[in-house]
Amino acid sequence: MFERCVGLAWCLGCRVYTGTMVHVPRERVLVDALASLPRAQRERLERSEIKLIEFLARQRR
Repeated sequence: MFERCVGLAWCLGCRVYTGTMVHVPRERVLVDALASLPRAQRERLERSEIKLIEFLARQRR
């Protein structure tokens, strides 16, 4: 069986992103990229879509 998740893809060069619904196998473990952050920083990122995407983009460089 599958779970539905939101999948995001972005272009660092043009700063455009798209989102879509994706199906992920239930047995697949998804990594929480924000898990290690202090609560206050995590909450700030969760309130701003732009800051969240910029943070995630920096993690992938």
